[in-house]
Amino acid sequence: MPNKLTHFDADGRVNMVDVSAKAKTDRQAIATGMVRMENTTLALVKSAKAKKGDVITVAEIAGVMGAKRTADLIPLCHPLPISGVKIEINIDDHLPGLTVMARVKTSGQTGVEMEALTAVSVACLTIYDMLKAVDKAMIIERVELLEKSGGKSGTYRKSGG
Repeated sequence: MPNKLTHFDADGRVNMVDVSAKAKTDRQAIATGMVRMENTTLALVKSAKAKKGDVITVAEIAGVMGAKRTADLIPLCHPLPISGVKIEINIDDHLPGLTVMARVKTSGQTGVEMEALTAVSVACLTIYDMLKAVDKAMIIERVELLEKSGGKSGTYRKSGG
């Protein structure tokens, strides 16, 4: 692990990292998260009769939009030419709740980890927003990077459970 944070210069000033000398490579990141809810709330999602519409479809669209707007939300992120975003939201009766997975791809000079994490976060927040009228106690949890590939540092895969 590097001893130096790259978003600070020698004088301690914040800066966006200069990636112009880095090679363009195919890059991908996968992130996940989940929203725990009451069984009755999950039943509402399953019925597709929530007041605000189809929760899963709207949250998947929101996740794609979140990935595309990451540089507008995270101050030192580079705006990237994203070549693909796939959001998958699944029902998990054992939580109970919904699991969210985002896979983001680019061919560029820096990775898409933040775009994947932002996509998951925005999708989870959208789920909460669409269902908060019936369940304010929902819990958004375990937003995490599972995998990233490409670039000088190579492949990372989260170990363990």
